[in-house]
Amino acid sequence: MNLRDEIETTLRTWHAYETGRGSVAVIDFDCAPTTTPTEPADSRLAVYQRLTDLRARTAEAGADRLTADLAYLGALLGEHRPLNDYVQATQGCPAAGWQDGYITHRGEQARHALDTLGIAWGPDTARELNAVEGPIETDEAPDAIRQAAADYEPAVRQITGSQAPFNLTVETAEVDAYWAYWLDGAGDKVRLRLNLRRASFTKVAARQFALHEVLGHGLQGASWSARAATQDVPWVRLMSVHAPQQVLLEGLAQALPLFIAPDDELLATRTKFDHYNQLVRAELHIALNQGAGIAELADHARFRMPWIRDAAIADLLTDRGANPQLRSYLWAYPAGIDWFANLAEADKPTRTRVLQAAYHDPLTPSDLEALWPAGPTIGGQAT
Repeated sequence: MNLRDEIETTLRTWHAYETGRGSVAVIDFDCAPTTTPTEPADSRLAVYQRLTDLRARTAEAGADRLTADLAYLGALLGEHRPLNDYVQATQGCPAAGWQDGYITHRGEQARHALDTLGIAWGPDTARELNAVEGPIETDEAPDAIRQAAADYEPAVRQITGSQAPFNLTVETAEVDAYWAYWLDGAGDKVRLRLNLRRASFTKVAARQFALHEVLGHGLQGASWSARAATQDVPWVRLMSVHAPQQVLLEGLAQALPLFIAPDDELLATRTKFDHYNQLVRAELHIALNQGAGIAELADHARFRMPWIRDAAIADLLTDRGANPQLRSYLWAYPAGIDWFANLAEADKPTRTRVLQAAYHDPLTPSDLEALWPAGPTIGGQAT
């Protein structure tokens, strides 16, 4: 058994241990599915020691992945590294953040797009945007997402070069969690779950999440799986949200409308609005982990995002401060969308080069920056 396969075997035993005790899954997309049953690990500490041994033997392939696994598992065991160290180890980029002027600039772009639609910047912005986007009934959402995915699929395949097949299943759930939509899968089998407790269903949201979840995450995972099925790829074939491919996944998925449907005014406005919101969440993420007080953080959230409700602020802070997985994973959203939103403004050859590489391999932030050296630093450079 080669070293990559040893890493995967260890991750599968860890995944079986966590899911067996009702904890959060370790593997979110399996690019090398197997029917062989996996015996759960004995404990988190046993997994930590095994990963440490593997890391000592790893020179190239799997090094970044094992660094991420050890950092995340260490957090599950009680470690609380400084945010920048933790995010660098897991997501593969710094948690530097963005300068105030840049965040304000992205906010002004979102405000201008909203003004064009007749939507004012204030407490009712989010509600008015949802109304303009065309609300649909909950039971209409799965079919609307499927139809939008079918409409966009040829354009996504053309720009990414992917020919990989995938089979989509759409399910509904009611979970008290931050997510409204979640995609996981194995090989060419892709499952999209809609969290009825969180999701807001509009015609624009159907188009957005067809691109984000189905043709972003789903087709990307299926594309990596198709390659892994025919080639002995060097990378670990098990995707986890605490690992450094997540900046690519969340960044491109959020920004994909800017590449595929740039003339869709409503969809572009939603993407710009989300970009700004993610940058503000990053401010709060950093400030919370630097010791800012809760009242101060809540006031800043209301100032930057006057439409946000107190319950959302509370969840935002809890997720980024107290949850070991989300303290890492949620940084992938601002880091990713900002880099890919900037890439959408680059020349066509650069855009094509990055997007085709992104559907070929699970790229890390360092890989992305090497493909576009003139681009911004992933994770910001606030200082």
